[in-house]
Amino acid sequence: MLKKLLITGAAGTLGRMIRTEMGGVAETLRLSDLVPIEDAPEGAEVVTCDLADAEAVDRLVAGCDGVVHLGGISVEKPFGSILQSNIIGLHNLYEAARRHGQPRILFASSNHVVGFHPQDARLGTDAAHKPDGWYGVSKSFGEAVALMYFHKFGQETALVRIGSVTPEPIDRRALATWFAPEDFVSLIACVFRAPRLGCPVIWGASDNDTSWWDNSGARYLGWRPKRNSAEFAKKIAALPMPAADAPVSKWQGGVFTALPIQED
Repeated sequence: MLKKLLITGAAGTLGRMIRTEMGGVAETLRLSDLVPIEDAPEGAEVVTCDLADAEAVDRLVAGCDGVVHLGGISVEKPFGSILQSNIIGLHNLYEAARRHGQPRILFASSNHVVGFHPQDARLGTDAAHKPDGWYGVSKSFGEAVALMYFHKFGQETALVRIGSVTPEPIDRRALATWFAPEDFVSLIACVFRAPRLGCPVIWGASDNDTSWWDNSGARYLGWRPKRNSAEFAKKIAALPMPAADAPVSKWQGGVFTALPIQED
């Protein structure tokens, strides 16, 4: 078990979903976000931190032996906003990790790294990056940073390309991309328990019958997701059917592929 696990972005949707379930992973949680966290679990350390502030991030990482990096912008935004949190902020995190003993990192990457692959393609973890916006580009950058730090310094990172983390699938696309919160929690536990991690790409999705992604390369971690979106197939089938040529029906990135470039 880890002594101290840092969760960045702990006030966000994903952070709120997982932070109360980390008791079996770490003795102490250090929860951080740009905004105050007022409902933290008992015993957790709470730190308000701007990831773009290198000195603050250095202090944040000090003393931690694991990091779940959820922090940053998780939707499409103007480049200036993406730059500060997802690019400069990620650089600051990896530099802090290098200076403080290289704690193992789980990096919340995204399926939007490969958003412009068609939905009829079955992708392995070596699929070409085809990001569908600045958000996807920032996650592609993050994966490249993690790989560089691994090969240059031995920094281990799990690159988790998160699909759709919701209590249940919300549309037809999510039948392929759904990632049950409890499956995410079990993946986190496996990442920090594994004797050897390296720097693998892992598809952040449950064991969905209609998945677009081949996760066989991550089996060495011992992770086996338990949920399957097929549980909700009948419910989703009752929803209105989008047009066959609509982005949400055509591309793996769904509606992100049709979003305009936003001005700063």
